[in-house]
Amino acid sequence: MIPKKPLAPAARRPFYKNMLGLTKKESAIFKKLTTPIKIQDFLDSMPRNHEKNGDTCMSPRRVLREKKMHCIEGAFLAAAALWLAGEEPLVMDFKASHEDMDHVVAIYKRHGYFGAISKTNHVGLRFRDPVYKTIRELVLSYFHEYLHDQNHHKTLRSYSGPINLKKFGKKWVTSEEDLFDIAWALDDVRHFSIAPKKNLRLIRPSDKMERKANRLVEWKKSNSRT
Repeated sequence: MIPKKPLAPAARRPFYKNMLGLTKKESAIFKKLTTPIKIQDFLDSMPRNHEKNGDTCMSPRRVLREKKMHCIEGAFLAAAALWLAGEEPLVMDFKASHEDMDHVVAIYKRHGYFGAISKTNHVGLRFRDPVYKTIRELVLSYFHEYLHDQNHHKTLRSYSGPINLKKFGKKWVTSEEDLFDIAWALDDVRHFSIAPKKNLRLIRPSDKMERKANRLVEWKKSNSRT
């Protein structure tokens, strides 16, 4: 009996575009997003979605149409691009203290090391190269720059493990509805504390230079494109 031919490695096994229901125009865009760096460059080219007309959690299809995104929308688009490139569509949720916003990034791995693709309007919470041996190492690289917009406190408190968006099926990629159900599911998964409470009480306030850097934003709310 001849054994079946083994499947190609995941990185070389593309997820065909027609299985996600993409249009030709959408497929042409995703076809170019073949590496984490190219995906990040694409996210950076789009304005920040300041949600001027109310809260959104747009699908990758709607992001391409609206030509703007915020963090979780960018993470979903990045995850879809990784999926189409033959990788797992992984995201990770960061939880902040009650005074600040949570953050979501897409996760990738190269030669045993983790990196992250991130849509943000600030300096610190951006792309991470694949140089982190563990998820915790990757998360901690964001800690000192995870600052509140107004009071500039360091607010990162916990993080999830990698979450595979395949568990939500495929329709989220092209949904016309907001993906709040997935956002809430990410919020509900188990999260791991950054440090014990007694250590969190020892955190040094951000200094003058950190506060100055945190005031720098890429896309102002007054910009008509946002």
